[in-house]
Amino acid sequence: MAIINSCNCKLAPGQNGKSKHTYCPTESHFTDKQSFQEGYEGIGKPRNRNGIESFEEVPMSVALLTYMGWGIVILIGYVKEFLLSFVPSQNPERNREGYAPLYSSFESFYTRNVYRPIRDCWNRPICSVPGAELVLKDRVTHDNGWTFSFTNTFTKCLNMGSYNYLGFAECEGPCATAAQKTTHSLGLGVCSPRQELGTMAIHKELETLVTRFVGAEDAITFGMGFATNALNLPSLVSKGCLVISDENNHASLILGLRLSGATIRVFKHNNMKSLEAKLREAVVQGQPRTYRPWRKILIVVEGVYSMEGSIVNLPEIIALKKKYKAYLYLDEAHSIGALGPRGRGAVDYFGCDPKDVDVLMGTFTKSFGSAGGYIAGSKKLINHLRIHSHAHCYATSMSPPVAQQIISSMRIIMGEDGTDEGQRRLVQLSRNSRYFRQKLRQLGLIVYGNDDSPVVPVLLFMPAKIAATSRELIKRGVASVSVGFPATRITESRSRFCISASHTKEMLDKAIEAMDEVGDLLRLKYSRLPIPVGPVIFGEDNNKPQQDQVD
Repeated sequence: MAIINSCNCKLAPGQNGKSKHTYCPTESHFTDKQSFQEGYEGIGKPRNRNGIESFEEVPMSVALLTYMGWGIVILIGYVKEFLLSFVPSQNPERNREGYAPLYSSFESFYTRNVYRPIRDCWNRPICSVPGAELVLKDRVTHDNGWTFSFTNTFTKCLNMGSYNYLGFAECEGPCATAAQKTTHSLGLGVCSPRQELGTMAIHKELETLVTRFVGAEDAITFGMGFATNALNLPSLVSKGCLVISDENNHASLILGLRLSGATIRVFKHNNMKSLEAKLREAVVQGQPRTYRPWRKILIVVEGVYSMEGSIVNLPEIIALKKKYKAYLYLDEAHSIGALGPRGRGAVDYFGCDPKDVDVLMGTFTKSFGSAGGYIAGSKKLINHLRIHSHAHCYATSMSPPVAQQIISSMRIIMGEDGTDEGQRRLVQLSRNSRYFRQKLRQLGLIVYGNDDSPVVPVLLFMPAKIAATSRELIKRGVASVSVGFPATRITESRSRFCISASHTKEMLDKAIEAMDEVGDLLRLKYSRLPIPVGPVIFGEDNNKPQQDQVD
């Protein structure tokens, strides 16, 4: 059992031999209204966060049972397919005569025997906007997940699975109204790449606003967030370049780096010793066989990691980047708009200089309730991308109403709409994230990540509990995302909750109560840490924080 960078709290004996918090020197556990205000708001102050990120190791007995569970699932699959091989009409391994297999054998096997029987837990049809609540269209399967049929019934659930961090995924309000007007005036698109006929005044307006928002010299925008990484990284690095990538980086980063042809080396997640060792070796040893210096060295990290709920250690990474003369690529897909006193992401959260990050990347699909992505940096960098980026040269330009949604929401966050609505949402998101995370820990659940992260992963471990947790939460009116191998390590299956500023305290309490019941039903309360017992503060209003006393 271990905690990484945990807070140094004074503990006092509690009931049943457990301990409780009496005082905490960090901002992880608030004890009065003054510390609440300082910890959550911090307007205009750098957010230098240390010591509030935790990853509890899986108990050995649970790890062994998890491996056994996966082994049983795989074994049953092979036995079933062996028996089906004697029935030609049911043989799943059939291929066209004379052709090599089109799909990887194990990947198709895994899909048929592990994923398909529980496919009802994913890709659920949604009949509403992904706001604080959503409406699911009910469906059933009669052939073990191969096909589904609708029941003409609907289930309204609390939405704990969407990246709607600031609550801008709305069908009404100033953003929706502005997007609707833009649709009438500019249409839905020009069906052309930006380099040809696809650049409109609204695209230039958006890029100017993004430049001001992130504090860079210039910015370029794209119509798809995934492609912003996958199609731009090959324009920045190539053969003879070295990329040092965090082991938990997103699939879009991994794909873009593979397409680039650059050499890739992976360092342990958020581990500065591992990163420095890779940098030192790269500078000293150079390229393999020739030992020539690398053409360039690029460090690739994310602001908030969407599976771990952790926040990048940006100040130390910037220090290492400067020490070894490397470049830094920061993916702020989940942090832009969700972190920092002004919502400017991890750079704002730590009070760093945006110019210390060579490539600032982010998406508009989370906090802004829209679509697309951006890259910001020096004018020289952006001019290079305007010429060489495949996403800029060949992809259709962003739809005008999509761009308008981003412009409207970004101006609200910046306070340029004349209200404090953006600041209110930022503070509310921070309060919600801390409240929800600490409440889950008090239930005895293993919760990964940083206290300020709006992504809250709860560890499930056992393969059978992945589907069971999702289904049981839906029965209780809570929609979340269950994730397992290969999206996570085989021993670290989890249920991921995404917190939004649009969630009220009553909504969060409903999800906490549901998770408490499911945790007891499925025996998910694996944590062996002292359970913190004390006041968990939650404020509905910026000026009137309230306390919620935990019994």
